[in-house]
Formats: sequence, C-alpha cells, structure tokens
Amino acid sequence: MYSMLSLDHIYSLLSPDIVFRMETLWHRISLFSEIKLILMEKWKIEQKDLFNPYNFEKLKFETTDDLDDMTDSVGQERAYRAMKFGFNIKQKGFNIYAMGPSGSGKYAAINEFLNKKASDEEVPGEWCYVNNFEESHRPLYLKFPPGRAKEFKKDNDHTLEDLKGAIYSAFDSEEYRQKRQEIEDELKKKQQQELSDLREKAEKEDISLMETPAGIAFAPIKKGKVLMPDQISQLPEDERKEIEGKVHKFQNEFGKSIQQQPKWQREAQNKIRELSREVIRTTVVSLFDDLKKKYEDLPEVISHLDAVIDDLIDHAEQFHQSREKEQQPVIMPGIQQPDQTEAIFHRYKINILVDHSKAKGAPVVYEDDPAFQNLVGRIEHIAQMGALTTDFTHIKPGALHRANGGYLILDAEKVLMQPHAWEGLKRCLKAGEIQTESLGQALNLMSTVSLEPYPVPLKIKVVLIGERLIYYLLYQLDKEFADFFKVAADFEENIDRNIESTSLYASWVATLVRRDKLKAFDKNAVGRVVEQASRISGDAEKISIQMRDLTDLLQEADYWASEEGRDVVSDADVQHAIDARISRADRIRSRFREEVEKGRLLIDTEGEEIGQVNGLSVLNVGEVVFGNPTRITARVRVGQSKVVDIEREAKLGGSIHSKGILIMSGFIAGRYLPQQPLSMLASMVFEQSYTEVEGDSASSAELYALLSALAQVPVQQQIAVTGSVNQNGQVQAVGGVNHKIEGFFEVCKQRGLTGQQGVLIPASNKGQLMLRHDVLEATEKGKFHIYAVSHVDEGIEVLTGMPAGERNENGEYPEGTINQKVEERLKLFARSAKEFLQPESGENS
Repeated sequence: MYSMLSLDHIYSLLSPDIVFRMETLWHRISLFSEIKLILMEKWKIEQKDLFNPYNFEKLKFETTDDLDDMTDSVGQERAYRAMKFGFNIKQKGFNIYAMGPSGSGKYAAINEFLNKKASDEEVPGEWCYVNNFEESHRPLYLKFPPGRAKEFKKDNDHTLEDLKGAIYSAFDSEEYRQKRQEIEDELKKKQQQELSDLREKAEKEDISLMETPAGIAFAPIKKGKVLMPDQISQLPEDERKEIEGKVHKFQNEFGKSIQQQPKWQREAQNKIRELSREVIRTTVVSLFDDLKKKYEDLPEVISHLDAVIDDLIDHAEQFHQSREKEQQPVIMPGIQQPDQTEAIFHRYKINILVDHSKAKGAPVVYEDDPAFQNLVGRIEHIAQMGALTTDFTHIKPGALHRANGGYLILDAEKVLMQPHAWEGLKRCLKAGEIQTESLGQALNLMSTVSLEPYPVPLKIKVVLIGERLIYYLLYQLDKEFADFFKVAADFEENIDRNIESTSLYASWVATLVRRDKLKAFDKNAVGRVVEQASRISGDAEKISIQMRDLTDLLQEADYWASEEGRDVVSDADVQHAIDARISRADRIRSRFREEVEKGRLLIDTEGEEIGQVNGLSVLNVGEVVFGNPTRITARVRVGQSKVVDIEREAKLGGSIHSKGILIMSGFIAGRYLPQQPLSMLASMVFEQSYTEVEGDSASSAELYALLSALAQVPVQQQIAVTGSVNQNGQVQAVGGVNHKIEGFFEVCKQRGLTGQQGVLIPASNKGQLMLRHDVLEATEKGKFHIYAVSHVDEGIEVLTGMPAGERNENGEYPEGTINQKVEERLKLFARSAKEFLQPESGENS
C-alpha cells in the first residue's frame, strides 16, 4: 500500500540543483502557457460579432397582416431604372438583358413590371393570313385593328355560306338553264346543218352520206339505191374510178367539217363560261358589297375582297360542275365523296394568327420552349392520298407573332440551347419582320415545295433573362449581341441590412404571404426570416433577396405551422422549416461525418502535430451546402527551391489552387534569406482527397503547415484554418465562412467539445458571421472559439502559441520565434546543399 507524498517531501529528497532546474522549467512552461493563452485571446472574436440578431424592438407590427403590400421588388432600384429606360425608349435595338443568379426573382419582377406598364398601352393590331390568288405558295397577310380580325372572319364565313346558296340558286334558275340550253342547242344545230348541207351536196352527185355505228360513211347511188361493195366491183373500171374520186372528195370535205367542230365547241364553251361568269358576277358583287362597305377603312382588306371576287368569277364554271356532280346519283353508297364546292370555297377562308379581341393593353408573352418554330411560327402539313399537302390555313403563329406590338420574355439559356433559335431571333429583330418557315427551309435542307408566306412586320421589345456569365460571353463572342440588346438590367442578390431595408423586407414578406395565401407571420417569425436571409447572403450586414429561397421558406414555415395547429406562423415554425430542409438532403454530409467518426477520414481535433493543419472546404450538394475539414500536410528537405503541389502533379489541382501554391512560394522566397538562394524542397497535399481541388481558400492553411514543418514547431490540431494569402503574408477573405466553421464544429461536437477547439478565419470575414444557434451556444459557454487574423504571423501565433517575431535593427529575428526557427532551418538547408556541391566543384576544378 502506497501513501501520497507531498510536494515539499519530494523536494527534500532531491538535490538543490535539480530542484532549481525543475522550478525553472516549470516557470518556463507556465510562462509559455500564459503567453500562448494571451496570444490566442488576442485574436479571439467576441460573442457579439458571431451573429447579427434582428432587433425585434424596432418592429412596428405584430403580424404581417398589419403591413401594406409592396408595389415593387425590394432592393432592385438599379434594375428597375434600367427596365424603365429600356421599355420607354423607342429606338431600335434597345431590348433588355435581365441578368442575375437563378432564383433572384427576375422573371417575377419583370412580369409584374411589364403587366403594369402594358395595361396602360394600346392593344396592337391583329394579323391574318389569306390566300394569294396569283402566287398560291406565297400567302398574304392582313392587319386589322384590335378585335376586327375575328369579326371579319365571321363576316367572311357568313358571306361565303350565303354565296354558296346564292350560286346554287343561280345555277338552278330557269333563266340560266334556258340560256345554257340555247347555247348548247345552237351548237347542235350548227353541227346538224353542216352535216345536212354535205349530204345534200353529195346526193346531187349520186353519193349517199350514211350514219353508221362506226361513224359517217359515203357510198354511190344508182337508180335511187345504194350500191353494195360487190355491186361496185362489177362496174366498169372508169365508172369505179369516178365513184372513188367523188367519195374521196366528200370524205375530204367531211374531214374539214370535223376540224371545225372543236372551234365551234370552244366558242360554245366560252359562251357558257361567260354566261356562268355573268351569273356569278351578279351574285357575288351584290353579296360582297355590304362586306366591302363595312371594311372600307381598311384598304388591304378591300384589295383582298376584290381579289376574292375576281377569283370567284374565274372559277364560275367549276361551281356549276361541282353542282352537277352533287345532283348526280351516288355510285358507291357508304363511301363519303369529297365536297368539291367546299374545296373551292376553302381558298377564301381567313387564317387568324393573332386575336386581341379580349386583350386589355399590349401583350406580355413568356415563351417557355423557345424552339425556332415556337418563335417564328410553323407551317403544318396534312396527309392526303399518300402525300403531304399544306396551304395558308396551316400557318401557325409563334411567340413573336403573339407578342408583336408588345413584349416577349425569353430565357437566354433555353434560346441558346435550341438549334437556330438564337440566329432566327436575331434575324427577325434585324429585319423588323417575322419570316415564318420550317427549320429545314431556314437551313436550306429542304428541296420540296412549301409555302413562303410574306413576312409580318415586327415591332416588339424582347427581354432575355439569364445568368451574368451568359451576358458577358454573348457580349464578347457575338458581335451582333450589343446591337440588339443595348440595355442590361442587373438584379441584385443582396441588399444592405439596416433599419430601412429590414422594414421594406418585412413588407415584402407580408406581400408574398398574402400573394400565396399563407398564414400571417408574427414579428418573431419575420425576424427569423430576416436572420436566415442574412445567413444566405453570407454577410451579417446584408440580406439576401433571392425570391426562390424566400418563398420556399415562407411556404414551408406555413406548412409546419399548420402541422402544429397554429393560426399564425412563429419563429419556431421558421426554424423548423430550416432544420427540416437540411435534414431532408443531409445524407451525404452525414456520411462524411460517419467516415470521420470511424477513423476512415483522418481528422485530428486534439493534440499537436508538425507540418499538419486542418483546412476547411465547402461542398455544394444540391440545395445543401456544408463545410468539411481536410487534413493538409507539408514535408520539407534539402533540395532545389521548389514547392511541389502534389494535387497539381496528380492533375487534381485547379488553376486557382495552383496559383495559391505559387503565391505561398513567393511569400517564403521574399521573407527568408533574401540574400541567399533557397535550398528547400517542399511538398504539399490534401490528404485523402480524390477529386479536383480548386480555389485558394486553403492557401493560408498550407502556408501554416509549411512554416510548421520548417520551424519544427507543432501546430494545434484542435484549430482548423481557412483563408487565402498573398505574397505579403496578408490573410484574405474567403467564401462560405459560416459553413466552414460549422463543419469543423460538427466534427468536434461529435467527438466531444474540449473547450480548446475553434476555427481561425480571416479578419475581413468577421463581418460575415451568422453562425447557427448551436455554435453560438457553444462559443458563449467557452467550449468553442473563433479567431480572426489579418496576417500570417498572427495566425501562426494562434496555431503554435509561439510569437512569430519581427526582424530587429540587425535584420535578425528574435530567438525563440517562429520566423527565427524557419530562417535557421533554411540556413541549415543552404549549408547542407553547399557542402554537398563543394566536392563536385573541387573535382571539376
């Protein structure tokens, strides 16, 4: 059994020299710990700077029901000024490109702006296509004042229907039949008279004209009787020859008479045709007079009606033939016969492309599928008798037709993804007209005959909606882009967070709540929404105005309030919506945490290691963004002045990451041994990284690992690092700082918080902190810490607990500082390199 020995008893057993040395060592350890604590506390961020809470005392309402609706989107003053300018200026080419990230509410803002503006503008004209009777493959367009195209089509259809009956009545009239019969009788009489004269003439010369089943024949007569062929053969040769001569003569005369028959028939047919035309003319002109009077203020319509009248008159006989066929008995019952009259009247129909009869104001059209033919229109075909046919009635309008005289909204990426759609849109804007054709015609890939409608004049404002990158690429790569889209409306993602903007934001929330018919939000819920919007923006002094994020959050919070049976949405419902969204898409993050917990992903959260630092990265997986720690290691030895980036050598490092390594190399070369060549070979790597590493946000962590390896001073593993660095050693801001802090916090919490863990961030990121409530709770209790530095020297002090050191008047770093140890190690490398090379030099000499 052992008894406890007091400290004084232990001292009494030791020699005075050992006791003195132990006390000195203990004093140094205590002093080092105090210095280390002082250095860390110096750069520690205060609790109030970790989160920017909403000031609920300044809210002048209880629920969103107490707030008025907003008429404009919050924070988009610049974009609205650009839109107002672009929509009001009348000169050609001032179309608008609305740019901003997806979900920023560009479409909603533009659509609302345009609908309000368009409602006060005149309704544009309407467009129709009609048959071109001179060139049937080139249909003509007609323009009508608003509402009159549909009226004209109705009047035209009624007139044609009346005309059909009138024409049938005219052809069935006794007067027409009598006159037509007289013409036909006259032709028959003339034919009979010609035949009678020839018979009389032949009989005078003893030749008989006989009508046989085979046709007209001539035979000699003797004593009043027609001689048969055997009788003729018994006649004397002289007499036979005389008879043959007479027969031949009369056959020739009959042939000449026969040659006159087509001429007489044509003359009769012309008379019948003229009779039919006269009947049609009388009928048509009287019926169309009222229609022409009604539309006499539209010269193009009058010209078309005149052309219809002329064509009807030209096809008068076809109407009669069609009528006769209809009156004939059906040959094959049960089989529908084609309506010949309907086919003729089809030529006179009206194809309305655009109808604004119910419109109020200028059209605002959004085309969700901006394929080429959905923009410029298309020409449809129908199958008839095994062939594809078409006519002017199969011309269908495109988005440009529907928006003509108003505004067309298109998604830039969708337009560019569709074959020839972008070129087709530019061609229409350049020409100021819409040429309707198939894509095959536009690309000269079709050799078949098709329609070529006359292009419709175009007057329109086009709004392209897209990402900023697309705008910049088009501006640089498409020389015509700047000619057609002269106005850029740049939509903000964030606005400054102040009393005025938060009040406007609360009103915007109220507007969206009422628009989507959601439950009212109390002021605490609105405050929590504002805090989340700041977090989404990535800046405590900003508020995100991303429409999609906000509407999703409001709708999900409304759902959870309903689940809890509340009539008013509370801040707890908003938080529930936030947590539930993360949980739904949290599988990949959970797997990362599981790998760390089981030791398959190596991350230390306690202890010290030389040349090893916990770096931080951000992963975007769908709608979930989370931070993830990664071990970064550095190894050094004597060699050429080179820092080997293993990621780049393995082709896993992006160009920006490689730039960060080169900047770090520049910092080492510029700070240490400025008068001597460096003889250091270093290697840097992201351990257990198997995908591309991009970005420079870990360049400060890589530099700390390298300094630790050179100085042979261990780095605290309970502190993770983020931040980029420049050649002067200044630590620069990075993105995703909140997610990075929370990512390392989750790993530490999973293993157990020790009170020593924390994250080192750039001082310039301090104003962006909007940490989760569980992180804030841990920092408030002193279980987790956030440090902010502006220079590498400050960061290395936090990580090692040892002063970085500055050069004195002799140009040397103080003893026991990081920089002194690094420089001494580099001097050692230089001497070793020199000693290694000297024997070679001696041999060479």
